[in-house]
Amino acid sequence: MQILGISCYYHDAAAALLRDGQLVAAAEEERFSRIKHDFDFPANAIRFCLERGKVDARELDYVVFFEKPFRKLDRILASVLQTYPQSWKVFRESMIGWMLDKLWVASTLQAEIGVEREKILFSDHHLSHAASAFFCSPFQEAAILTVDGVGEWLTAACGAGRDTHIQLTKQIEFPHSLGLLYSTFTAFLGFEVNEGEYKVMGMAPYGTPRYMDKVWKLVQQNSDGSFALNMDYFCFHHSTDKMFNRRFVELFGEPRPVNMPFFTESTGYPRYFGEKPSDYLAQCRVNEHYADVAASIQRVTEDLLIGMARNLQMETGLKKLCIAGGVGLNSVANTRVLRESGFDELYVQPAAGDSGGALGAALWAYHSALGNPRSFSMEHAFWGQEYGAAPIKEFLGRENIDHTEFSQTDEMLSRVAEHLMNGKVVGWYQGRFEWGPRALGNRSILADPRNPAMKDIVNAKIKFREPYRPFAPSVAAECATKYFHLGSAASQYPVRYMLYVVPVEEAQKETLPAITHVDGTARVQTVFREHNPLYYGLIERFGQATGVPVVLNTSFNLRGEPIVTTPENAFSTFSRSEMDCLVLGHCLIEKE
Repeated sequence: MQILGISCYYHDAAAALLRDGQLVAAAEEERFSRIKHDFDFPANAIRFCLERGKVDARELDYVVFFEKPFRKLDRILASVLQTYPQSWKVFRESMIGWMLDKLWVASTLQAEIGVEREKILFSDHHLSHAASAFFCSPFQEAAILTVDGVGEWLTAACGAGRDTHIQLTKQIEFPHSLGLLYSTFTAFLGFEVNEGEYKVMGMAPYGTPRYMDKVWKLVQQNSDGSFALNMDYFCFHHSTDKMFNRRFVELFGEPRPVNMPFFTESTGYPRYFGEKPSDYLAQCRVNEHYADVAASIQRVTEDLLIGMARNLQMETGLKKLCIAGGVGLNSVANTRVLRESGFDELYVQPAAGDSGGALGAALWAYHSALGNPRSFSMEHAFWGQEYGAAPIKEFLGRENIDHTEFSQTDEMLSRVAEHLMNGKVVGWYQGRFEWGPRALGNRSILADPRNPAMKDIVNAKIKFREPYRPFAPSVAAECATKYFHLGSAASQYPVRYMLYVVPVEEAQKETLPAITHVDGTARVQTVFREHNPLYYGLIERFGQATGVPVVLNTSFNLRGEPIVTTPENAFSTFSRSEMDCLVLGHCLIEKE
């Protein structure tokens, strides 16, 4: 049985293909279109999935959409009517989008893919999220928590999964949304909504959560873990371009200008910002205020999630928890949830946002709707397209690019490890690209984590991004607890997907300055030989040479662009940055 899952028309459009319950391929549309967070119909991702599975569209048994469009329209219309006339722009823009695309999903799927109407199914948005986590986990029984901005009506849901059955027993409805609460602060802090939330998380450790009392004026949590927003401070429910209103500004001050450089006395003033301003200390104090706001919303978000999870654990009595929805990408919160909510094991879907809904919809159809038994768990995230030796060599030859090709893997790994030890920044391009927003060793930029200057070097010369943003360490799995305070989490799935933040061991902070954040933590990725032997081999080789089996790993993209997909993308990114060398498969390209 072959099932294609699809998500689109909000953000992070994607497709995923199952064959007899096993995942064959999964990819986000942005990787092919090169439009970051592309929400349009995922024609390219669908084409890739079918080609990877060697499936003709006519051979598909079902195509499953990740939510129910008419139910979503019902929520939009109800919200518009409740807030009219303030919401007239929302109504106008929504009707344009819905009349053109969103109401006619079934017809679009028939026309674009070429399947009969009776093969098209629709899942609920949060049920798709729940299935994406539970049916990818190794758990036969687990509590489930889904939290995001908004689906059809729901913004959060919880319940339990048992074998092939998922039951969501409690829910929170729009406009009361933890995801939209966090996004409101994302906008207030000068970042793009649905893009900059991780920047808020990275900024938070530079501040003190001194404004938590003010944040709690915006949201109230009940004894059962549910919560409600005080809508007097928000306008996202009736505005097309504003998340917060004047009352919000009166509480937290004027919003941070979009292009305002962020620096504090603890970050220092990066040289790539240009000449140091004459009022440097005054600007530091302004930025520290915004960092305090970031720290406050981050802490309240964590507390709200812990309250939800703790109550869920008491109600279900279960010790294993699955999380999905965009808020599941808050890796700092995940750490506290596992430590403080009473659960012993945690699984977070690596594509926790809307893209993961494509996979969840397909899994829901296969297991819950059709009653098929489970045999799959997601052990790694390498489900995207692969460009092997032949297309790499064809590209290099066509473009007449000088390179060294290694016939022996060991020789290549030794050369790359040597470059890392010599302070060079390496573009690392191998195998199938990752599912979800994290680069996990197939589309990565790598550097030496022992070099205290490397964070600024990578920020300034390659990523062109803010100085407060942390870089992640990739560590050989069996060595992880020597360098990071993981405890029992060392063997758990969020760590292999870079969805868990822990303290760097005190004795190792001086060893790993480039990946140790200002608060002494790191967003760790554990790497297993059986899941990625080449990347593991490089880390192992670097460890043999230096005594430290850890590399600095950041996503292979420039600011504002999706992670690279093709060899052409990789070489273009390499050429437009100050990366020192690029490894495409077994071919090494070096700048003079």
